[in-house]
Amino acid sequence: MTEHAGVHQKGTFNLTNLISNAKKNRKFDEAGAIAVFVGVVRGETFEGKKVVNLKMEAYEEKANEVLLAISKELSKKPGIVDVQVHHLLGEFAVGEDVVYVSVAGSHREEVFTVLREAVERFKKEAPVFKKERVVDEEGTESEYWVSEKDSHRH
Repeated sequence: MTEHAGVHQKGTFNLTNLISNAKKNRKFDEAGAIAVFVGVVRGETFEGKKVVNLKMEAYEEKANEVLLAISKELSKKPGIVDVQVHHLLGEFAVGEDVVYVSVAGSHREEVFTVLREAVERFKKEAPVFKKERVVDEEGTESEYWVSEKDSHRH
């Protein structure tokens, strides 16, 4: 785990850590904005089933590598000072935080553009998997693994 990107067990990293890490960047005095994306557990699947809870797992070594590469690459864009991508692992209830992405930069235009790119990239590239436990209209519970890549929707 680095300060700028990685996977963390639930309860070991939070939004306060994210902002604190951004402000520790030696170039932070060049920043005029920090944009933050917080991904939370949705209460309904794309198919309309009710989510009971969610379990997040990852191929941790590779996930750390991918998230750090995204962070480093996007940090080199003009006007960008700091990019962080942190994904939480463990069991989550509906509404709980599962991912944090932040971008600090000179101006909001660059910051918002890079934030969207960081979110889209981690969803496609990071080996993070979720197991959804759902209940249908009849009250029947089921659970299944879904790759973040496969569940990507705009």
